[in-house]
Amino acid sequence: MRDVITIVIPSNPRYLSVVRAVTERVGQIFEIDEKVVQDMRLAVDEACSNVIKHAYRGDTSQRIILKYSFRKEMLKIIIEDDGPTTEKESLKGRDLDDIRPGGLGIHFIKRVFDVFEIDGKKKGNRLLLVKHLCRADKKDVSTKSI
Repeated sequence: MRDVITIVIPSNPRYLSVVRAVTERVGQIFEIDEKVVQDMRLAVDEACSNVIKHAYRGDTSQRIILKYSFRKEMLKIIIEDDGPTTEKESLKGRDLDDIRPGGLGIHFIKRVFDVFEIDGKKKGNRLLLVKHLCRADKKDVSTKSI
């Protein structure tokens, strides 16, 4: 059996704190190393920020659906929106040699997650993020204070 947690948030940046909190808590529940959890928390926040900024062009009346599922040694996060379909080729961060603020979110997300895939739906986009977890990534249950 796999556990699935689904949340739906408005496409308003003020709700990104909910995304960060849920991502962090999911990581804690499944005993993922704290450093890995913090990286995932920021990466999922960045992905949702990109939905708000690029797919919805700042429209705060839309929704973002996040699905977290955990199976064996893998955490899968799906982020869905109803914005215009994004072409996979357009999802790339700017050149790392171009030193200036912003534009590195995609690079960071790809560094944190083992799988980064986007596919268009009839309306909208579906981003799949997968983090493979080995025993070394998991905390010692006896030292956990959740």
